[in-house]
Amino acid sequence: MDPERTCPICTMPEPLVAADGFECATCGHEWFDDDDGVGEVRDTNGTVLAAGDDVVIVKDLKLDGKVGGIKIGTKVKAIRLVPGDHPIQGKVDGRTVVITSDKVKKA
Repeated sequence: MDPERTCPICTMPEPLVAADGFECATCGHEWFDDDDGVGEVRDTNGTVLAAGDDVVIVKDLKLDGKVGGIKIGTKVKAIRLVPGDHPIQGKVDGRTVVITSDKVKKA
């Protein structure tokens, strides 16, 4: 086990080491260490974002069509970068959300 690694889904420390990557003993998520497939992620100002950065929302976002959503100026702390068309993952009011990079700026 590697104590410096955490599961990208549930953030539990000390994942199990598998032959081709890692596996979380808590949620069962499997991931590879070598290539995360994220690439370079830039905010609305062109600043390169990294995992662990704090970002601020620059445009109101709707969540699953529910009333409220995320308002402009909301700070998302300690983001994670994930592969896909919504490369930023973070928590807002205890709920995990994924966001496109053109909707945030580095705090």
